[in-house]
Amino acid sequence: MTTDGSGKTEIPTPDAALSKLEANTAKIQDLTTRLMAMMANKRTVPADLQAPTPDFYAKAQLAYWQDMVQNPAKLIEQQVGYWGKTLQHFVEAQQALASGKLEAPEDRTPGDRRFKNPLWQTHPYFNFLKQQYLRNAEAVEQTLSGIEGLAPEEKKRLEYFSSQIIDMLSPTNFLATNPDALTKAVETEGESLVRGLENMIADMEANDGELVVSLADKDAFTVGENIATSEGEVVFRNHLFELIQYAPTTEQVYKTPLIIFPPWINKFYILDLKEQNSLIKWIVDQGVTLFVVSWVNPDASYRETGMTDYVEDGYITALETVREICGVKKVNAVGYCIAGTTLSLSLSVMKQRGLDYVNSATFFTTLTDFSDRGEVGVFLEDDFVDGIENEVERAGYLDKFYMSRTFSYLRSNDLIYQPAIRSYMMGEAPPAFDLLYWNGDGTNLPAKMAVEYLRGLCQQDRFAGDGFEVAGHLARIEEVDVPLCAIACESDHIAAWKSSYRGVQKMGATDKTFILSGSGHIAGIVNPPAKKKYGHWTNDDLSLPPEEWKAAAKQHEGSWWPRWGKWLAKRSGKKVEARTPGSETHPPIAPAPGKYVVNERV
Repeated sequence: MTTDGSGKTEIPTPDAALSKLEANTAKIQDLTTRLMAMMANKRTVPADLQAPTPDFYAKAQLAYWQDMVQNPAKLIEQQVGYWGKTLQHFVEAQQALASGKLEAPEDRTPGDRRFKNPLWQTHPYFNFLKQQYLRNAEAVEQTLSGIEGLAPEEKKRLEYFSSQIIDMLSPTNFLATNPDALTKAVETEGESLVRGLENMIADMEANDGELVVSLADKDAFTVGENIATSEGEVVFRNHLFELIQYAPTTEQVYKTPLIIFPPWINKFYILDLKEQNSLIKWIVDQGVTLFVVSWVNPDASYRETGMTDYVEDGYITALETVREICGVKKVNAVGYCIAGTTLSLSLSVMKQRGLDYVNSATFFTTLTDFSDRGEVGVFLEDDFVDGIENEVERAGYLDKFYMSRTFSYLRSNDLIYQPAIRSYMMGEAPPAFDLLYWNGDGTNLPAKMAVEYLRGLCQQDRFAGDGFEVAGHLARIEEVDVPLCAIACESDHIAAWKSSYRGVQKMGATDKTFILSGSGHIAGIVNPPAKKKYGHWTNDDLSLPPEEWKAAAKQHEGSWWPRWGKWLAKRSGKKVEARTPGSETHPPIAPAPGKYVVNERV
C-alpha cells in the first residue's frame, strides 16, 4: 500500500498486488540461491570452538541414566508431570476451538518478553505453540536440575549449553511461527522478506560467509567525527599503544594526572561514545589531566607478544611517559576488565622493582581472583581453551570473531536472536546505536598473550594463588598495596561482581573502596549522572563474604561517577595551571582519537 500526495492511503488493485508479490517471490528465489552458494564457501570454524566435546555430553547422558536407574520414581514423576500438563493443554485448546470461537484457552504460562505480540495470547495457533514451547523448556530445565553425579562446574555447563539450545528453538526464531514476521510479510507483499535476505547476505559477505548479525548501522558512525570526539592529542606511540592526552576544559587541574588503561579486547572509545555519555569528557570536566591508552589491533606479526610485553612496553612505559610529560613522581591509574587485571600484575612487578609510580588504582569490572569465573566460565574449560590454543597456533592471533561470538552467546536472546529477527525476518535496517556500533568494532588478541591469560590466569588462577610469572617476576595479588577503588557491576556476565570483590579482599592495600553498580559490564560503567539510572551500593566493611556485604550495603540512587570523582580528588593533590597536551620531549604527533583505533599502522 502507498500514500498519495494528499496523505490518503492507496489500496493497490488485485493485479498490481499480485504482480508485486510475483516479483518479490522471484527476488527471494534469486537471493536464496546466492545465500546457499555463500554458505557452501563460508569460513570454517574449528569443531572444538563450536561446542563442548562429545565426551562432555556422553558423561552427562551417563549421569542421567545412572540417576534414573537408581531412582526410577523420579523419571516417572517427571514424565507424568510433563505429559499431564501437555495433555491438559491440548484438551483445553480443543475445547476452545469447539466452542466456535477463534480464541485461545486460558494461559497460565509465565510472562516472557519474546512473546509480546498480542497474538501469542489470543490466537489459538500461536498460543498453542507458545504454551507448548514453554512447557517443553520447563521440562528440560527440571530434568537437568535434578541430575546428580556431575561436578558443579560440569552441571553448570550442561545447564548453560542446554539453555542455549532451548533459546534457539523458540518459535519466535522461525518465520512460519513468528506472527510479527508473517504479518509484516503480508503487509509488504513479501518486500520485508526480500530486505531480510538482502540484510543476511550483506552480513555474510562482511564476515567471510559466517552469519554474524549486524547490531548497528555501520554507516551511522565514524570514529573521530560523531563518536570518540573529545579533543586531545596522541603524545606517544610504540608498537603496542598510542597514548592520548586530552585537552583541558578547566583553567586549573589537579596536580596528579590520571591514566586509563582500557581492555585491548575492545577499543577505548566505549568511554567516549557521545558527549552526553562520555566518561572521558566527564573526567576532564572535573579538572583532571587525563591520558588514555589506545591499544593496537594485533595481526599475525604479534604472534609472540605476551603478557610481559603488555606489562613492560604497555603499562610501565605508559606510566613513565605520563610522569615525564607532567613532571610528577606519581600517577593515578584506572584499569578496565582485562586491563585492570594487568594493572594489578604491573603493580606487583613494579613493587618488586621498587618503581613507586602509582598513587592510586581504580579497577572497573576487574577479575584478579578466578576461583569462580562466573557465567563466562562455561567457555574456559579445556575443550574450548584447547581449541583456542590450536587456532592461535595456526593463525598467530585470536580473531575478534571468536571473542565477539562468545560474549554474544552470554546474552543470546538480546545480541543474536532478537537482532536476527528484526533484520532477517522483518527486513528492518540495524539501528543507529553507538554502543552497539562499538560492540561490533572488535579487536584481535596476540597468540601468546591469549594462551598465557587463559591458562595461567583464568584456568589456573595463579595470580591469586602461588603467583603468576610475568616480566621476570612472580606477581602476587597481595603485593597490590596502593590505595584502590574497585567498581563491579551487579549483572555482569563477563566479570562476576562477587569474584571481583573476592579479588579486592585479597589485595594488600589498607585503603580499599568497593562500589557495586547496577546493570552489566558496559552499561554499569558507562552510566553518566544525568541519566539517573541503575544506582549503586557501598559498604566499608570488606571483611564480609560478598552476599553479606551486599545485604548490609547502603543503596544510592544514580551513577557512581560523582562518588568516585570525590574519592579520586582526595588522591589527586592540589590544583595547578591546566596542562596542554604534550611536552618538549613528547610533542603531539596526531589528533585524538589517533591511528590505532581505526586500525591504521604507522
